[in-house]
Amino acid sequence: MKHSASALLLIALLSPASLASPATTADETTRYLRVQDGRQLEVLISNQFKPAMRDNLMQWVDYIAAALGGVYGHWPTRHWQISIAPTAASSSEPIPWAQVRREDITRVEFFTAAFASADELQRAWTSYHELAHLLIPYQGSGDAWFSEGLASYYQNILQARAGLISEREMWQRLYNGFQRGLAETQFDGQALQAVSDRLREDGGFMRVYWSGAWYFLAADTRLRLQSGGKLSLDKALERLNQCCAEERLPVPEIVARLDQLNRVVLFSILYDEVANSTAVPPFAAIFASLGIDIEDGQIRLQETGPGARLRRGIVAVPAPAL
Repeated sequence: MKHSASALLLIALLSPASLASPATTADETTRYLRVQDGRQLEVLISNQFKPAMRDNLMQWVDYIAAALGGVYGHWPTRHWQISIAPTAASSSEPIPWAQVRREDITRVEFFTAAFASADELQRAWTSYHELAHLLIPYQGSGDAWFSEGLASYYQNILQARAGLISEREMWQRLYNGFQRGLAETQFDGQALQAVSDRLREDGGFMRVYWSGAWYFLAADTRLRLQSGGKLSLDKALERLNQCCAEERLPVPEIVARLDQLNRVVLFSILYDEVANSTAVPPFAAIFASLGIDIEDGQIRLQETGPGARLRRGIVAVPAPAL
């Protein structure tokens, strides 16, 4: 497929010299190793896939791993894994199921269609959602709204930065997500934390995921507005990564460290506000501050003004740290 300039920048993070040949580790899987600035990604692909499909899968893995590496200029962890197996169920989706396992080695597990092109896999939102979970050293229990909100926010940013979707489409998807969260009215009046704690038993996925996405949009926007674009969510999370990437932290500790490391009083206050919210918080004012107009459910982006400049910064690939 053709790549935009931003996509090529991301792909450049994985230079040809860093790519190792596959080695069969057992009858069940083939192991591939990718190395980036001393960081290692092991890719374990089921041998149930035919060789041509394994090639498609590795093209896809290289692409999404580069997209993730573009946030900090490197992968969030020094040693991690991606495992890929064919899904047992029929599905029209190229990636019908995926999950993150926080074990001794963090592993992202994908279950994909037996036949899918690299392009189809690259365009599936699921992989960007799952990889975005790795941007924080989350211990993997409690406050699902926070972790899933982060992934829901960044899944769209990563796709836009890679050139898979336009800037307008990114904001349209966020708007549509907030609308889906607002439409799940059966949980209105209940605090988000309570809905999140009973997510598996009672549902409420749209309310939980998109209230969480609002948290990160609000944090990102306030950081950029208050600093004139010098601070951002990317930079705040990168500082957390520098300090604590090898730890497994509960969410209250994550938000406390984000405030401390970035010398702001923001993440903890927003955490209390969103955890106690009784519906998806209003987002129109945030959109307006970023030069985004909403007309009959459609997003229109202002081309000029301070809001437009801040908005474009969210989509832009972060500059490498000096």
